[in-house]
Amino acid sequence: MGRVSIKNVSRIFKKEDKSSTEALKNVSFDVGDGEFVCLLGPSGCGKTTLLRIIAGLETLTSGDITLNGVSITGPDPKRGMVFQQYSLFPWRTVIDNVTFGLEMQGIDKAESRKHAEKYIELVGLKQFKNSYPYELSGGMQQRAAIARALANEPEVLLMDEPFGALDAQTRNILQDELLRIWEQRHVTFIFVTHSVDEAVVLSDRIVVMTARPGRIKEIVEVDLPRPRSRTSPEVNRLRDRVLKLLEEERFHR
Repeated sequence: MGRVSIKNVSRIFKKEDKSSTEALKNVSFDVGDGEFVCLLGPSGCGKTTLLRIIAGLETLTSGDITLNGVSITGPDPKRGMVFQQYSLFPWRTVIDNVTFGLEMQGIDKAESRKHAEKYIELVGLKQFKNSYPYELSGGMQQRAAIARALANEPEVLLMDEPFGALDAQTRNILQDELLRIWEQRHVTFIFVTHSVDEAVVLSDRIVVMTARPGRIKEIVEVDLPRPRSRTSPEVNRLRDRVLKLLEEERFHR
């Protein structure tokens, strides 16, 4: 169960010269249990800041965010995070990277490895479990990072442009893989992206944000069956609608 409620969240960053930057302003929306929601908006609109607040890595200035009714005040294994950079420990093999969070929870090493192997197989890296990050492609490293996050069995998986550094073909493949994992694990996903195509292919809803300070411009329902053809008329119409929302923000900045 992973229901996230975001209520009137604002975030103001104070600078050393006593000036301030308002990153988020009165952001409110809910994410249902098992829902896949994408955050989309202009660069600098606060998407990553909001994700980091949900993860407990940043504090909010005002408002409240809850997971299953409990306010979020810091990091917790119930909320997994996958970053744009692969963030694997270079001195650890794939399986040792995936077991890291389990070890931090005090789980027995043998049990941790058994548990980790299940998720390594889920992301298609069974043959590479003893490989080091430098021996893997970018896409494989990100698979390992996803396995590490899933191994903690979070209720919510937060993803900050996890495929942004990958080539288009690898990105499309991993999008399909991510949907397969989501359908199997029924985890709630909150996914930051700059790609309209990615948001339309992946999400149940797209939260379109305004230019800074980030507010909710519109929440777009993606009422299309999966798997979605990237070139279907329905997908193209939805893509055009979201692009127009973003263009409005570009001209209003």
